[in-house]
Amino acid sequence: MGQSVSGKSVKKRSWWWVVHHWAGLKVSLFLTFVLATGTLATLSHEIDWLLFPEMRASQQDAPPASWGQMYASIQTTVPNARIERISAPYDFFFAAEAIAVDTEGERFRVHVNPYTAEVQGTSQWFNTQRLFRELHRHLMVPVKYGLPFVGILSIPMLASLITAFWVYKKWWRGFFRLPRLRLPGRGKRVGDARRFTGDLHRFAGLWSLWFIALIGITGLWYLVEWGGGGAPAALRPIRPVAEANVDGSTLDQIIADAKAAYPALEVTSVYFPAGKRGGVVVMGQGEAVLVRERANAVLMDAESGEVVQIQKGEDLSVHQRISEGADPLHFGTWAQGHPYSLAVRLFWFLAGAVLTGLAVTGVMIFSMRLRPADRPAHATNPSMIGDMWRGMGRFRLPALALTLLGIVMAAYNIAAAI
Repeated sequence: MGQSVSGKSVKKRSWWWVVHHWAGLKVSLFLTFVLATGTLATLSHEIDWLLFPEMRASQQDAPPASWGQMYASIQTTVPNARIERISAPYDFFFAAEAIAVDTEGERFRVHVNPYTAEVQGTSQWFNTQRLFRELHRHLMVPVKYGLPFVGILSIPMLASLITAFWVYKKWWRGFFRLPRLRLPGRGKRVGDARRFTGDLHRFAGLWSLWFIALIGITGLWYLVEWGGGGAPAALRPIRPVAEANVDGSTLDQIIADAKAAYPALEVTSVYFPAGKRGGVVVMGQGEAVLVRERANAVLMDAESGEVVQIQKGEDLSVHQRISEGADPLHFGTWAQGHPYSLAVRLFWFLAGAVLTGLAVTGVMIFSMRLRPADRPAHATNPSMIGDMWRGMGRFRLPALALTLLGIVMAAYNIAAAI
């Protein structure tokens, strides 16, 4: 069942081995690109923090500014812009952030000191976070076209996960079996590059089983959503509400009324929908776990101060809970708002780096196992990259095209932003 690059049978392999080999090798180029961009996306906010000083803030021994104070400060700084949303600091060392829309309909960011309510500066809408998130999710092309190409990678990922249990016999013994290295200065050769790479692939793969399953399942869920299986929106207004026209003190009163109506709500964002949807949506975290902030929300009528609707995360259907939990699990943001949230994101970054490495070492193992007879006659100076390219077979051109598409779209958007 096993096949070489040239198509000649070199050794009988189990069906499980063939599937594991195919799932990892055929899509290796594009898979590595998607995994690498997703890994960078987990810390993209921190990268922006390094790039833009106006995003930084230091903890102070003082009470935080109110939402109304921040709103009033933003209005004073950018009087001709419509404030679309204000969000609490992403972490303790971040400033609060508002999304505003200028007179030409372009979004931009306003960074506000969370203690003094002073506007520290503005930045463009397109940043590192948007770059890596959109590149990873849909290659920066329209979602309906790009997302299925990325989402479908979840299938070979899960196939690799499942078949690994049969490919690696007695796999449970390998959790504490460290990769074997060649020891310098010893007469006996303990290992070589091929053995070390194989050991490293198995060792890292075993400790990454849970993460492969997590990323594969959530990735498959995104594909299901694209195909029409998405859950209904968490907050579906029961009636139209007039667009909000508030000042700072009014906003503080609105948020106080929302908190009174939903005492468990820890406010993390205030959203000002435009048009007929209108009103003020006060969002945050409540008693439900593993949900985005939009799952816990209070819709307020800014004119009358009426509580129009309350949405609690614990009241969502199973379908909606799956939908709301996918992003926090996929990107490691489930601890947002807690002191250890940065540690969780760093852990997700490291796990993503290991997963990206698995895609690379899998191809390296394939190349190292090839014998001279398995390579084409013209391959006089075989290389690992050449082996990978030939081993991908018919999938190499689509994989290369999709990878280049992502790179080109990223370069175009960066140039446009500059």
